[in-house]
Amino acid sequence: MIRVMIVDDHKMVREGLAKLIELDEEIRVVEESKDGSDCMYKLHSAKPDIILLDINMPDMDGIETLKVLNKRKRRPKVLILTVHNEIEYLVKFVDMGVEGYILKDSGSRELIRAIRCVYRGERFIQPSMIPLLNSKFIAKDIDKEKLASLSNRELDVLKLVAVGHFNKDIGRILCISERTVKNHLTNIFRKIDCIDRTQAAVFCIRNGIVSVHE
Repeated sequence: MIRVMIVDDHKMVREGLAKLIELDEEIRVVEESKDGSDCMYKLHSAKPDIILLDINMPDMDGIETLKVLNKRKRRPKVLILTVHNEIEYLVKFVDMGVEGYILKDSGSRELIRAIRCVYRGERFIQPSMIPLLNSKFIAKDIDKEKLASLSNRELDVLKLVAVGHFNKDIGRILCISERTVKNHLTNIFRKIDCIDRTQAAVFCIRNGIVSVHE
């Protein structure tokens, strides 16, 4: 028997999902929760094999819930069930280690197939989003190659450019001449395929070199 816990802030959605899931005699909904906090409170007694987790919830959303779950030595498998078909959401949750990601407009057969796949230890990704995910990972690999081509000094210059410093300031901070900074920037822009400082900043944010708050 596959034990499932549904975490969604809409009661009607939870009840509808439970009825659909339990059409399969080998799957049982053992608990329902309205948000992440409620999920963590009920988790120990429910002992689910799989948590069907929504993203947008008012009190402790899916991202925060997964962060807490990931701190446990052992956690249930997590299948994200969401309306978000943006690739950024999928990549974020894949990076956080979820076992599955499926959209709410999927049919009941696909949902049950996803639950079974995740239970068997396989990863399930919404089929329509797999090409986008593959393209995103290819782009990430290319960015890694670009980053690896930078010297330590070039990386220092790039970080300072990304947070808004001008050449004169960069030279003062790194104790190098302004001309040397310009030479570094020429090499950096060539290596990461950027034409200006704005594109370089976007490259840094995209790859986690700096955050938008720096």
